[in-house]
Amino acid sequence: MIKSINPYTQEIVFEIPELDKKDVEMAINRAEEQYKLWKEVSISERSILMKAAGEELRENAQEYAQIITQEMGKPIAQSLAEVEKCANLCDYYADNASKHLADKIIETEAHKSYVSYEPIGIILAIMPWNFPFWQVMRFAVPALMAGNVGILKHASNVMKSAVNIEKVFERAGFPKGCFTNLPIGSKMVEEIIKNPKVKAVTLTGSETAGRAVAAVAGSQIKKTVLELGGSNALVVFADCNLQETVKTCVQARFQNAGQSCIAGKRLLVESAIAEEFTKAFLEGVKELQPGDPLNEKTTIGTMARIDLAEELEKQLQDALDKGAEVFLGGKRDKAYFQPTVVGNVTTEMSIFKEEVFGPLIGITTFNDEEEAVELSNKSLFGLGVTLFTEDFEKASRLIPKFDEGAVFVNELVKSDQRLPFGGTKNSGYGRELSQDGIQEFVNKKTVYINKY
Repeated sequence: MIKSINPYTQEIVFEIPELDKKDVEMAINRAEEQYKLWKEVSISERSILMKAAGEELRENAQEYAQIITQEMGKPIAQSLAEVEKCANLCDYYADNASKHLADKIIETEAHKSYVSYEPIGIILAIMPWNFPFWQVMRFAVPALMAGNVGILKHASNVMKSAVNIEKVFERAGFPKGCFTNLPIGSKMVEEIIKNPKVKAVTLTGSETAGRAVAAVAGSQIKKTVLELGGSNALVVFADCNLQETVKTCVQARFQNAGQSCIAGKRLLVESAIAEEFTKAFLEGVKELQPGDPLNEKTTIGTMARIDLAEELEKQLQDALDKGAEVFLGGKRDKAYFQPTVVGNVTTEMSIFKEEVFGPLIGITTFNDEEEAVELSNKSLFGLGVTLFTEDFEKASRLIPKFDEGAVFVNELVKSDQRLPFGGTKNSGYGRELSQDGIQEFVNKKTVYINKY
């Protein structure tokens, strides 16, 4: 049995039998048969069903959000926002898939030449627990709209959410086999990737998992999209709007208890305002309200599992051993970790070098633009960075110097269905969302027609 355990109460939320090899094979065969039919369905018909999926999410948002919160500890208001974001995603692709997949006419010597975008088949998604609906939907929605079908291996601690996502598509009227949840452990993933009926893999998760999946898929010459970790810097210049910057930095670091690849994880603050900023930032963090994640007043919940909180504790201790100072927080109670701010952070500390996946952030100071860029880029990751400044000429000049998949100015790094999302370096490759995302898992077919 695979079990979901509420990190706040430590009670079992849901349990489901794990599929065996025969069950998985049957599910893949069913998906393959459905793909043969689904790829022939017009985009306009797919759009009607996807609109219905968006309506289903909105109509039953409370049902879905409550399970998200119970399974991984996210405050209920944030879970509801996640479900709404998924509904908006459904609407976006229902409205724009036809345009994104329209033939691209290219003028050549031919009578007619163009590129068409055709589905490729079954796409396997391996997804994490931190945004249990959004991470899956941002793969599934464009994939289905492109004419592919999806199979899901979700994180073991959010299996009820996985079941619910399949329910969303069923309730919306999608044919059985268009989207299939596979309640399985990690040991079965390699065999599924090697199945010739599975044509590509997308993974959101750790660097270690990404390397393993990419190696297996590469051995089979199969396309992969990897959205891995991040260690986004929040670069605070002296000419920022201090009040708004503090507000954004608190949200960037502590929403979802800091358990997000795109969260701001390193605070880089210009020395001239370091003392003033730190004081205001600490006051902002103190306003966070811990408590029962199902209480609407709670703004920071537990971490998703006790072992994750223990790992964060080790990263904090490493920093303290190397000279860092706790300005706020630093204590753990089972899966709950206090919002924690650490000063005197250097580049040799694990909380600077590694991904910090929890409600802890370190502050490092810099003296000028060049040092700010150097510190931000001094990372194995390259998912995103935020610059806080009122000097937009300076921001424009600095943007090309950052080794990131995204640069945000005066806003936290976030995913938006209208914009491509993805990273560089050890943050992975490929893009999700927007036109780029829907075109990741298609055959870009060149067509050249001559006339004698």
